Amino acid sequence: MTLGIEVRDLDLRSSAVEELRKLLAEHGVLILREQPLDDNRFLAFLRRFGDMMFTEGETPVPGFPDLNVISNVGRTTPPKSTFHVDTTYVPNPPAYTALRAVEVPEAGGSTLFSDQYAAYETLPADRRAYLAGRTVTHRVTGVASDTVSSAEHPLFAIHPVSGRTALALSAPGRCIAISGMSSDEADETVRYLFEHSTREDNVLRHAWAPDDLVMWDNRCVMHRADHSGVIGNRVMHRGMVVDVESVSVM
Repeated sequence: MTLGIEVRDLDLRSSAVEELRKLLAEHGVLILREQPLDDNRFLAFLRRFGDMMFTEGETPVPGFPDLNVISNVGRTTPPKSTFHVDTTYVPNPPAYTALRAVEVPEAGGSTLFSDQYAAYETLPADRRAYLAGRTVTHRVTGVASDTVSSAEHPLFAIHPVSGRTALALSAPGRCIAISGMSSDEADETVRYLFEHSTREDNVLRHAWAPDDLVMWDNRCVMHRADHSGVIGNRVMHRGMVVDVESVSVM
């Protein structure tokens, strides 16, 4: 795919959701410029895609318990971020995540995305054959969870909309086992796959502008925030939409 597609002048109230689903499945990341939304309109747009979900332990937006705040305001050290997929430690992770820019810093603060279709397709054939049909156990890190703390997902997943296969991974610290492997082999394999997925030529960098809304498909991309060199406040409101479509195992 061509990772990321930018769209301007889109009316979020009347846009065809199925067409947007196809764009997300094909390009992974949908960059919507010049969308001066409040949280009511942001939430209304996301609910057109399905039910909302919320990560335990995150900070909710006041008055909007389905949304959470991502902010560097008041921090003395930059937040840590590595490539990951949101909330994969539950059996049904979010299909989509979206951020709306509330406050954009003067410099820095980009969000990076990796193409997980390309990550799968560029694996050596013998490696693909060896890993076919395996699953990865994902665990919770960084937030408190009183419910499900781990879940098993296919390593190679066929996207329900595009029909393409993605290398379904998350941060190495969240991927604690691969079926049919020893712990040492699983750790080594996860590190290899993660480095392969996040090499520079497989990554899109999005520099935020005021009124940006960015939505991505968690089933074919990973993401991370770049907190290096940030000057000024970086405030985002995040919403996640539950996956209502089945994912096939490759």
